Amino acid sequence: MRAELAVLALILLCFGLGWASSSLYSGITSMSVVDTQNELPTLTLDDVFVEKNPEMASPSDRVSEDMIHVYSDNIELDIQNATWARFLDTNSMDPILDKGTNGIEIMPDSADEITVGDIISYNSEFADGLIVHRVVEKGFDQEGFYFRVKGDNNPGLDPGKIRFNQVNGVVVALIY
Repeated sequence: MRAELAVLALILLCFGLGWASSSLYSGITSMSVVDTQNELPTLTLDDVFVEKNPEMASPSDRVSEDMIHVYSDNIELDIQNATWARFLDTNSMDPILDKGTNGIEIMPDSADEITVGDIISYNSEFADGLIVHRVVEKGFDQEGFYFRVKGDNNPGLDPGKIRFNQVNGVVVALIY
């Protein structure tokens, strides 16, 4: 009788351990099982990126595709009155402008041609040499058009209002 009770207890113990491990295993796997019976929603790039990456002002599109000619031995850009620009490694415009970046600038005819998002080079009354920063605001006051600019990697705006006569050029191409 004692042997029969021991066998019965062993069977119940094995059954209980099997049931417990099965419950634990199904709980774990149910967290990672994908329901293949139901179709998952299709995500678009807008669903993924728009909320995380809001639209920001970009430079004006000044070099159209028909102005760019790529040949096997050279590249030609049909940009009138262009000048070559080199930039100092100040980190203020990282990551778009950094050590070794070359650029092409044009001088617009008027302040009307400069828009928010453009990258301009200008002479500042607060610093020596040319500064190259992005236009983040364009306005008009008693002195005429002005621009507020900021380095992409800087926490705040550059001091003062930039007037058209301070502008040296608008960056139209970057070459790395």
